Amino acid sequence: MSSSVSTTRQSFPLVKGRWAHQARSRPAFYAESPTGNPFINRTALMEANWPNDSTARTISFGPFRLFPTQRRLLHADKTVPLGSRALDILIALVERPGELFSNDELMARIWPNTFVEPANLTVHIAALRRALGDRRDDNRFLVNIPGRGYRFVAPVRFADNLRPSVPAATGMKPEHNLPIRLSRLIGRADIIDELAERLPQLRLLTIAGPGGIGKTSVALAVAQQVIEAYEHCVWLIDLAPLHDAHLVPVTFATALGLEIQSEEPLPELVAALRDKRMLLVVDNCEHIISAAAEVAVNVLRRAPGVQILATSREPLRVEGEHVHRLSQLDCPPTSATLTAAEALAFPAVQLFVERAAACLSGFELDDADASVAAEISRSLDGLPLAIEFAAARVSAVGVRGVAAHIGDRLELLTDGHRAAPPRQQAMRATLDWSYGLLTDLEQSILRRLSVFARSFTLQAAAAVAADSAHAESEFIDNVLGLVAKSLIMTDVDRIEPRLRMLQTTRAYARAKLADSGERDTIYRRHAKYCRDCGNPARCRGSC
Repeated sequence: MSSSVSTTRQSFPLVKGRWAHQARSRPAFYAESPTGNPFINRTALMEANWPNDSTARTISFGPFRLFPTQRRLLHADKTVPLGSRALDILIALVERPGELFSNDELMARIWPNTFVEPANLTVHIAALRRALGDRRDDNRFLVNIPGRGYRFVAPVRFADNLRPSVPAATGMKPEHNLPIRLSRLIGRADIIDELAERLPQLRLLTIAGPGGIGKTSVALAVAQQVIEAYEHCVWLIDLAPLHDAHLVPVTFATALGLEIQSEEPLPELVAALRDKRMLLVVDNCEHIISAAAEVAVNVLRRAPGVQILATSREPLRVEGEHVHRLSQLDCPPTSATLTAAEALAFPAVQLFVERAAACLSGFELDDADASVAAEISRSLDGLPLAIEFAAARVSAVGVRGVAAHIGDRLELLTDGHRAAPPRQQAMRATLDWSYGLLTDLEQSILRRLSVFARSFTLQAAAAVAADSAHAESEFIDNVLGLVAKSLIMTDVDRIEPRLRMLQTTRAYARAKLADSGERDTIYRRHAKYCRDCGNPARCRGSC
């Protein structure tokens, strides 16, 4: 998948001296904000402190030194070859370290009073990244906020190395603590827009779904989109690291920069939020669901200006909660014979190809492999995390090699990003996390229901997975609990609702069934049910 970017409109006169040399009174270190609060005028502060000798006007970041007036970038005292446009972009970005430079603003700065295609900016940003050795895992200088612009994120020191980079230099409170996304979010634009539109009318919205479906990514994208609507900002509260439910209120307070003095932190937390107007993004609630629900209810009841956007593998089940079940990415239909262009119209294939290209330079999907890539995305149920794991294997075994090993998916789907939580570094670990949160009875039912190859009814589930030690009502409650916890999916569009497992979940549960020692017994029950249901041909794995 490639696109040729036209760079023919490059023959414009170079506008030098872009380092904000507009006339200004010195030492105008401070200016007035719209609210009347002073904030540091960084450019004036730099100019006032820099000596008149232009050679001393140095900006240092990582192993680099930039001399804007000389238009030179050095690495280990050697000049870094960099085109004039890319150098202009670098100078503009480091002038405002840590701040978002919009695409339009950056283009107006680099090509003043001149029309150029937006793709030109992308080309020169890519050249700048290559020159800096900008990589995802370690050397990180530039980040792109899709659709919004670019931010220079490395620490920057000016001239005498006495001033740290933004935000410390401004003394201003950060507007939020949301992390910067380092890769494009694919196939979620419509749902992000929908949730962002609904959110202002809701006090509590929970994004629910199985592990690896992208709940956190969608929640953060929604939060980024609505930041301006909240007077006291948007704050992320990640509950994943917690093992003690009693620490949930303290974790809220820590994320918000509050100091809790009491041994009963919840009332103090609620009091601090009572007059605030903010959005709290409460991430990964499932393993301490009761404690998360308790804090949410108390905050919502006593702090009317606070809203909560939660993510969890199951709903919080509290008053006023609205639940959005996040669906898998769309995959091509089974019967389709596709060209590469047709396959790439589906988000699941787009994600597979984009992540494969990130691991294998020059990778493009061709027509010969298009149907294979489509089959991989279907086999992984359009589950984003599983697709990313599979795509990472393309560099080692190719697209067809991934397809050949898809049956052994739990061994194939590994090697997530090192910076990711352990549960997101392999598909087995993601499922271990969910399985470990189940009761013994829920684990037993999940294992047993894995014998169904496709969808099944609640009646079929009871015939195969129930036992005499538990009442029928208890069995049904536990099956519905697995639905709530996103380990069993439901199809309610039919006259009789049907249940099913994602294929990766089924493979995991079957491995657990084999380990349990009751595999043969459950398969015999399944075979008997299919024989007795009156339509064995139809049954064949789908009762």
